[in-house]
Amino acid sequence: MASLLFLGFLGLNCFTEFGSNAQVLPDIEVQTLQTVFSKLQHPNASRISQSFCSEISWNYTISDLIESRIACDCSDGNNTICHVTQILIKGHNLTGIIPPELGNLTHLQVMSLLANRLSGPIPPEIGDISTLQDVVLEDNLLGGSLPSNLGNLGRLDRLLLSANNFTGTIPESFGNLKNLTDFRIDGSSLSGQIPNFIGNWTKLSRLDMQGTSMEGPIPSTISDLKNLTELRISDLSGASSAFPNLDGMNTMEELVLRNCLITGSIPAYVGEMALLKTLDLSFNSLTGQIPGTLQGLESLQYLDLSYNNFTSSFQTSCLQSNVNLVSASSSATDSTSVSWCSRKDLPCPQNPNHHSLFINCGGEGMSVNGDDYEEDLSTLGPSNFFSSADKWAYSSTGVYMGNENAYYTVRTSSAVNGLDFYKSARLAPLSLKYYGLCLLEGNYKVQLHFAEIMFSDNQTFVSLGSRLFDISIQGQVVLENFNIMEEAGGVGKGITREFNVDVNGSTLEIHLFWRGKGTTAIPDRGVYGPLISAITVTPNFNVDTGDGLSAGAIAGIVIGSFVILILLLVILRLTGYLGGKDNENDAKLDEEENTHISTKIAGTIGYMAPEYAMRGYLTDKADVYSFGVVLLEIVSGESNTNYRPKEEFVYLLDWAYVQQEQGNLLELVDPSLGSRYSDEEALRMLNLALLCTNPSPTLRPSMSSVVSMMEGKIPVQAPLIKRKDADRNARFRAFEMLSHDSQTNVSIYSHNSLVPRSTSMDGPWIDSSTLIPDETQRQSSSRMLLENPREQT
Repeated sequence: MASLLFLGFLGLNCFTEFGSNAQVLPDIEVQTLQTVFSKLQHPNASRISQSFCSEISWNYTISDLIESRIACDCSDGNNTICHVTQILIKGHNLTGIIPPELGNLTHLQVMSLLANRLSGPIPPEIGDISTLQDVVLEDNLLGGSLPSNLGNLGRLDRLLLSANNFTGTIPESFGNLKNLTDFRIDGSSLSGQIPNFIGNWTKLSRLDMQGTSMEGPIPSTISDLKNLTELRISDLSGASSAFPNLDGMNTMEELVLRNCLITGSIPAYVGEMALLKTLDLSFNSLTGQIPGTLQGLESLQYLDLSYNNFTSSFQTSCLQSNVNLVSASSSATDSTSVSWCSRKDLPCPQNPNHHSLFINCGGEGMSVNGDDYEEDLSTLGPSNFFSSADKWAYSSTGVYMGNENAYYTVRTSSAVNGLDFYKSARLAPLSLKYYGLCLLEGNYKVQLHFAEIMFSDNQTFVSLGSRLFDISIQGQVVLENFNIMEEAGGVGKGITREFNVDVNGSTLEIHLFWRGKGTTAIPDRGVYGPLISAITVTPNFNVDTGDGLSAGAIAGIVIGSFVILILLLVILRLTGYLGGKDNENDAKLDEEENTHISTKIAGTIGYMAPEYAMRGYLTDKADVYSFGVVLLEIVSGESNTNYRPKEEFVYLLDWAYVQQEQGNLLELVDPSLGSRYSDEEALRMLNLALLCTNPSPTLRPSMSSVVSMMEGKIPVQAPLIKRKDADRNARFRAFEMLSHDSQTNVSIYSHNSLVPRSTSMDGPWIDSSTLIPDETQRQSSSRMLLENPREQT
């Protein structure tokens, strides 16, 4: 009798009374089940017989994800004939296909093959089983198009197809499924617009369309689904649209419309959904006021309005648990009226002063390879924001489906790749953004460290777990559908991905984003979404620590000097010292041009970045010759030409050209700098100075080319010299005078030769033919007399 009660508990009505004639399964169904279970690659396929319905060994539950249950209806033929009504085999590593022979089981009501490894398409014969009420095929490897025959299942109550690889569009025939209460297609590659016929599903209580390839807008017919309690739609492409009409859906508990291209304001009635627990409207373009009724909604447990354009936000702390308002306000919003975390790009509240970042995501602080990784132990849970002393922060969004007690940090006991920071990780249901705050402008090397420490690779259904997410840095997608386990070659193996990125403001944004791809219930519900172990950010530029001049410092000196020089040139021009009174009309024109240039460049002094100043104001009309003078003076340490005879500077240029030919151009660098400079940067500036001060105006580069050379976008071109003969003796005497200032070389010039000879203090004379092989180079190195400075500007 105990056995009879046990079977009844399992829903197996295989006997009418204990001891009576056993009810049997018809031969046709025995043969069908043998074929079906064989194609499913079930290990016990051969054990199926006419007594199948009475075999209690087929019915057991090991965990929420490992279960087997077979149910029969034995009320036919005077309670002697049985028919299979339910096949539930969950978490059994079945690796075959869904057999079309299932269509022969004409009494089947429930078919659930959740969390296996089944592949191939859904056979259209499934649509011939008119008795089907539940079809659950989530978390498999199924693909292909959805068969239109499924639209024939008029009794169908649940159709769960999430976490598979289906393609194509939702068949029009699905509009006939008017008894649906639960429809899920998360994480598939289904495309096309969300069909209007979803308005036919008026009994629907749950609709999940997250992470597909479908297009918006959300059809207006959704307003007919008054029985919805859970609505999740995300990541739509296509055109933007206003907030869908959900008025009257008073039973709504979970409302997720994330990244759906929604514009306009949040309707007031959303704040009146008395049963609402979760509201996620992140990553849209919502504007206007946030309904104040949301703040007073007692049922609301998780609120995420991040990454929108509201003109106001709650007066709430950035660190409030289960509320995320990061970047929720428009850039036009008065910064004093919203919390710092609500402002776009999380601007630095002070002068940027950081140039590196080391975070042990989800773990304690530790030292790795000499770098101190900061701890990241916040346990605020879903939809929250955490900031660490204006140096870094993270924003987590979303709530795990079906698991309110899911983890947001995870740890393992063993080190991975010999590095302890792989022992821990932070994960999020939907979106995880890390911010580097108050960073100096420049180019950085960003290293992201990953290790999958939540899945298994033991060839069981647990190993079917698949975590896929996108990664973007500074708003640019750098990795799509990133799979840690696949990229690393297994679980528990560390992997690093490295990127070079620019920080043009003061904030670095690293965004890990789940788009609904992969599994959601393996090895347990709530194990999906982005995961990261550690973050390393280091500068690709010389940081000015007092031990040297950084590229930014040098550029700042150059720009500042250039501004002063232009202003002085304008004054000298107006007073006539630069020949400005030769022609009144020309003088007026030149005055307007120089004033225009100098005024704009002067306006860049202060907080403006040198790069911006160069791009915005050093136009091709700017004085490139004067710019070259400044470059040469900055490196050589010589004073401004306006404070000494112009001829002396002419000699300095000759010296520079000769040193370039002889390979000792770095001797021009100001000795007071010692070794505190970059040879590469100094040579670039010196060669650029020679280009800009070429005696022939036609051989000078345009200012736009100068800017590109300064930024390293194009190489500095070799100077070409075209000069006129003049009094060489004066120049050579000046060369001799300048040469005695050198600590390593002495240059001797013969009055009978145009070619300089060079010798070191300890070495022999060097034949000039080995240095200057042809007449062109002789002119380049010796015919150095400049034309009248007025003719060159």
